[in-house]
Amino acid sequence: MPMESMNNQVIADVLDEIAELLELKGESAFRVRAYEKAAAAVRSLPADISDLAGEGRLQSIPGVGGALAQKIDEYLRTGRMEYLEGLRAQFPPGVRQLMGVPGVGPKLAARAYQELGVETLDGLQEAAADGRLAALPRLGERTAENLLKAIERARSQQSTRLPIGDVLPYVRMVLRRLEEVEVVRNVTVAGSLRRFRETIRDVDIIATSDAPSAAFDLFLSLPGIKEVVARGPTKLSVLNERGLQIDFRIVPHESYGSLLQHFTGSKEHNVALREYALRRGQSLSEYGIAGVETGERQLFAAETEFYAALDLPWIPPELREGTGEIEAGLAGALPALLETGDIRGDLHMHTDWSDGTASLEAMVEAAIGRGYEYVAVTDHSPSRGGDPGGLSVDRLHRQREALAVVRERHPEIHILHGTEVDIKNDGSLDFADEVLAELDWVVASIHSSFSLSQEQMTRRMVSAIANPHVDLIGHPTGRILGRRPPYELNMEAVFEAAAEHGTALEVNSFPQRLDLKDSYVRRAVEMGIPIAVDTDAHSIAELNQLEFGVRVARRGWATAAGVVNARRWEALSRSLHH
Repeated sequence: MPMESMNNQVIADVLDEIAELLELKGESAFRVRAYEKAAAAVRSLPADISDLAGEGRLQSIPGVGGALAQKIDEYLRTGRMEYLEGLRAQFPPGVRQLMGVPGVGPKLAARAYQELGVETLDGLQEAAADGRLAALPRLGERTAENLLKAIERARSQQSTRLPIGDVLPYVRMVLRRLEEVEVVRNVTVAGSLRRFRETIRDVDIIATSDAPSAAFDLFLSLPGIKEVVARGPTKLSVLNERGLQIDFRIVPHESYGSLLQHFTGSKEHNVALREYALRRGQSLSEYGIAGVETGERQLFAAETEFYAALDLPWIPPELREGTGEIEAGLAGALPALLETGDIRGDLHMHTDWSDGTASLEAMVEAAIGRGYEYVAVTDHSPSRGGDPGGLSVDRLHRQREALAVVRERHPEIHILHGTEVDIKNDGSLDFADEVLAELDWVVASIHSSFSLSQEQMTRRMVSAIANPHVDLIGHPTGRILGRRPPYELNMEAVFEAAAEHGTALEVNSFPQRLDLKDSYVRRAVEMGIPIAVDTDAHSIAELNQLEFGVRVARRGWATAAGVVNARRWEALSRSLHH
């Protein structure tokens, strides 16, 4: 996974911005999609794009031709791109932000700007409230009402927290650099990032050193550090270029375990742990464990020793949320959480037959390289438009023929021919049942009409779950972190339907989705609903994003026993009903 490069993320963001600005201009879907594909390819690079540029190999990136390579090289060298600045000059900055509101596509954002002078979210809200938006041709009062609701939801979800997928690449680069020097030891991320919360407000990094001042000087030499917030003898606080605060703490080697436990949190976990310790006559702090009566303190160089001193097993960081993990530890009932190595195949991925960037055979070979026993090819159904769009029935049949050739070449892996079929507004599916019956694996997902009422959306989802040909519901709540809220769903009704029909629910590993979220995973685990942890990969590199989904599943107390694609092939094949 390209976790090390901040440059990759920056360039991918630039390309995505160009795609959105081209949409606002009304450029062809082909041009827009070309930039989106290039952004996805850059974001998924296994190497730093600056290294490729230095070697003159930018055009080796899928979707990057000569002209785009020149633009990327210009930005890497100068920090600016003339083409992008020209596009930005055509629209005020706020107009692009309007597209972050569900229901506001590029055409509506452009019309609101050009016909009503709307440049901000406040302006859009006013235009929807005072009737100007409804008065535009082909819009109407209902559209305006739905937009008002969407704006209110968007405002309620605004926060200073960043999606973990935006934070982790930079932090891992920092950790790697710190680990390379002798002055720093035991470098570990703590806080919500270690617990793998889906969004992050700030980052805690813990280390030990005999020379804290030298360690801090080294830290300040790392790329991306913009501002020093505070510096003391044991703590350095900085802001990076994206406004993320990073607190770097140095402690003596013998206190490392206590400090790591304390700053991993969560607050709820630590409060519950302190209350438990007090009942035993012990007092906890970031410095160790002391006897309440004697005041004698124990220091812990390892976190496992800290928990052992409380007669507790080591509790995985993902579970430290104050939701029963201490009681489970005392009862010997902590789950053996899912591990990345438990996953034996990916059951949701795309190829260049639809909107993926790699060929069918290349994706299969990449799955073989990961040691998988099986993989499902699940390109989109016809309703997914664009270039090249979803597969018609005829193209689906031709893909089956191509897949048969790949199967002959690669007997070492079992290849399922599947689809990611769209769930229509009425709950019917984009392929007829007789077509679905021909397939080995069916993922059903919602990709449109996100603003339906809770009753309509729930009925739509439950209908798909009940279809006997559907194996898995893809990204079940439809959220995109920081950009789109989840659908209005009665999740308990969804869980009940999935339990009744034995339909699996997906934990989508794409870092901006992480869908199902952890609390829903735990509910599914409690109800015995099977889950599948998939990547939804659209490129070879995105197969490596599996870790994200696994960590979310762990936060939901999932074990390998409840995960469909942790089964051996023999067990999975017996459960297939196609």
